[in-house]
Amino acid sequence: MDTLLEIPARTDAEELTCDVLVIGGGTAGTMAALTAAERGADVLLLEKAHVRHSGALAMGMDGVNNAVIPGRAEPDDYVAEITRANDGIVDQSTVRQTATRGFAMVRRLESYGVKFEKDEHGEYAVRQVHRSGSYVLPMPEGKDVKKVLYRQLRRREMRERIRIENRVMPVRVLTVAGRAVGAVGFNTRTGAFVTVRAGAVILATGACGRLGLPASGYLYGTYENPTNAGDGYAMAYHAGAELTGIECFQINPLIKDYNGPACAYVANPFGGYQVNRHGERFVDSDYWSGQMMAEFAAEVASDRGPVYLKLSHLPEESVSALESILHSTERPTRGTFHAGRGHDYRTHDIEMHISEIGLCGGHSASGVRVDDHARTTVPRLYAAGDLACVPHNYMIGAFVFGELAGADAAQYTPYEGPLSDDQLSEAHELVYRPLRNPDGPPQPQVEYKLRRFVNDYVAPPKTGARLSLALEAFERMRADIAEMGARTPHELMRCAEVTFIRDCAEMAARASLARTESRWGLYHDRLDHPHRDDASWFHHLDLRKSPSGAMEFTARPVAPYLVPVQGYTPVGGPSRALGQVHPEQVATAGAREAAPGTARLEPAPAVTAQPGTDAGTPATPRLLELLALTEEQPELPALAPYLGDTEPAVRRTAIAVLTETTPAGTGAALAAALTDTDASVRAAAAASLRELAETLAPDPLLRDRLVVALSGADPVVRAAALDLLRGLRAGDEGLFAALLSDSDSGVRAAAVRALVSVDATAAVARAATGEPSREVRVTIAKALAATGPAADPDVLLPALAELADDPDALVRAAAYEALGATGCPGPLAAQAEAALSDLAWQVRAGAATALAAADPGLAVPALAKAVADPNADVRKAAVLALTRHRGSEDARAALATATEDSDADVRAYAGRAL
Repeated sequence: MDTLLEIPARTDAEELTCDVLVIGGGTAGTMAALTAAERGADVLLLEKAHVRHSGALAMGMDGVNNAVIPGRAEPDDYVAEITRANDGIVDQSTVRQTATRGFAMVRRLESYGVKFEKDEHGEYAVRQVHRSGSYVLPMPEGKDVKKVLYRQLRRREMRERIRIENRVMPVRVLTVAGRAVGAVGFNTRTGAFVTVRAGAVILATGACGRLGLPASGYLYGTYENPTNAGDGYAMAYHAGAELTGIECFQINPLIKDYNGPACAYVANPFGGYQVNRHGERFVDSDYWSGQMMAEFAAEVASDRGPVYLKLSHLPEESVSALESILHSTERPTRGTFHAGRGHDYRTHDIEMHISEIGLCGGHSASGVRVDDHARTTVPRLYAAGDLACVPHNYMIGAFVFGELAGADAAQYTPYEGPLSDDQLSEAHELVYRPLRNPDGPPQPQVEYKLRRFVNDYVAPPKTGARLSLALEAFERMRADIAEMGARTPHELMRCAEVTFIRDCAEMAARASLARTESRWGLYHDRLDHPHRDDASWFHHLDLRKSPSGAMEFTARPVAPYLVPVQGYTPVGGPSRALGQVHPEQVATAGAREAAPGTARLEPAPAVTAQPGTDAGTPATPRLLELLALTEEQPELPALAPYLGDTEPAVRRTAIAVLTETTPAGTGAALAAALTDTDASVRAAAAASLRELAETLAPDPLLRDRLVVALSGADPVVRAAALDLLRGLRAGDEGLFAALLSDSDSGVRAAAVRALVSVDATAAVARAATGEPSREVRVTIAKALAATGPAADPDVLLPALAELADDPDALVRAAAYEALGATGCPGPLAAQAEAALSDLAWQVRAGAATALAAADPGLAVPALAKAVADPNADVRKAAVLALTRHRGSEDARAALATATEDSDADVRAYAGRAL
């Protein structure tokens, strides 16, 4: 049994001081700390785990959902999109910050080394996943984002300004005269009491992911990062800040039994989509919103369920590419889960279900109220990331608001006056109370009970009666929480988290009870108030802690929009005070009557792993020496002996340290390791070069070593060297064309992409003849479509005509799809028309795409017939092609027919075209 921890005296607190205190070392917190330090502030970053691998971002990121890239999307269109997705209840000034500043943030992250997918010409490969707007920017190597950010925090100039205190968990924000002056908490390893004096406080603690209980029953098997237990929601509330939208829950479509994201954002560009058991797309709404989730839930509950992410129709190349992304980012255990079920994407579609509820600004609209500089309603207190109510803000929005918070907070200097004895005493009691009752109910049991009540009474569909029962249960849970026992600092942390979860559960129930309408689809579905009521409820619902300690509410009218949105006309105006929201009578079924002969009774009063190591590598003295160097930010000469060590494990670890610390000469040193004798060292060097690609300067030594690597025996190295030379603009047609005869198909495909980057259209076209690999021929077809408007059609079109006659269906499909981008003149248009009868649906879909660029006299009659194709993807391609010809009456008539299609995508695109 663990030795019981002694309770430290309140007066023995370790006191820290800073200009800017950042609480939470994840996405927003890291950016806030870096930005405040860049503006000259002394920053203290508190993280209850370890910054190297904390926060939701540490779980991996497969892409950006809201990248407004110039030329691909407009900020005002994005603002309108988010407004519609949130049923009009938005502060557009905050959403517009993400829209207008997001691209600069992408570039800033790229300068740090974060990799976003680009095409052969170095342009961002933005995808259209929703039916309107192209905002999704894939991140094939998104598993490394947190590592890149940690590397920035450890730069020498940042270390002089940013003090990181890992394993310190704040539990309350300290205030004086209504403004934030610091925080109080404890060390989760030693149990020491800690106070902080600060000029400003930035809360960046993420979502309340541990609110509802997953269907699996596992406390930490949540969709959101389970360490995000609502800490910031509770701290902001007790500091007096207003929270808003707490009745608008986060609910996600997930993989059944795995509770990880199905990653439709990743699968959709490859051709994956959601279907019911009959293989029909069924979602009519156009944004990942509560309305979409309502449609999803209805389909799951109907005789058309269950619901699947459909991948089994995709070719091997697409499935392999998806596996390489989905099994290495976001949830790396995903591949193991599917393997354990005996499921393969080639033979099994992925069953989906609905997640537990949570609170999250970044994925719905529940959070701390902030303005367009991340300021809360408490002076000098800021909130950013999933904690802040900036609807559908996602990762880029978290970075943007972290930057805004850090920039604004940097103006303040530390508070020097006395701290509140009452606040310190309350926090001390909250933290250490479980030590006085070490044999009390353990935290997992109490938390399970609390979150089961959340599922039973708060999860939608909601009713006033169930929400009232929830409030009774949460009030009773105060006693259970007060009796929880703990013996170690770690158990104290978990017990404190339960208090945060209870606070969030009560907020969610009371806010849901206060809003007497249904809105946001499944997120706030009130069975007893089933309709949306814009006359009474076109308002934000704000809650705060009253002077008496009760939750009180205000209905705040939506401010006039910066970007007009059809169907909504907010006019602003004064707020409506609602005060406290009282539960309904639920003690009896119906009116309570006294039993005969009894007196009426009055109701009772309310009461980490280090870089480069792996589990199979023994910690030799040489490795331990090397790892100790990491914290010293070594220069390249200090690492050179380890890079040349006789042991591959040491060389591999040296590469990881080099990648984290990035001293001068890193690129050339990694390129030299591409010729290492050990395959695992070469693979590590190749992976590191890809990770750092955006930060490497194209110096001659680096180029020379990459060129040498092109002649090596390892195809992984050759492909990586090609991609690096392409990205660095350090190659030419002759260098790249020589690799078209490589023995490895992956290298040849990389050579094709590299040739496109230097506009070597003729070389790409010649490569089509005699290429044995289907994958490479598909790559060539796609490359010819990407060669740009200056390409010679006399070179392009014969090559595409040859590929359109290819014996492989997927090559023919890719060639026809390319003709939709390059133009489809007479003979090829006739060939595409004939291909609408091909046995392979992929070819028919590609042919329909080609006809979008053909003469309408030939194209429209053919496409009108294709609108009746038995395959939904062919019908969708035909509708999209007809959209290009919608000036024709016949085209409009065919589109009108498609508005009645059984497939939701076909209906939606036809309706948009008309």
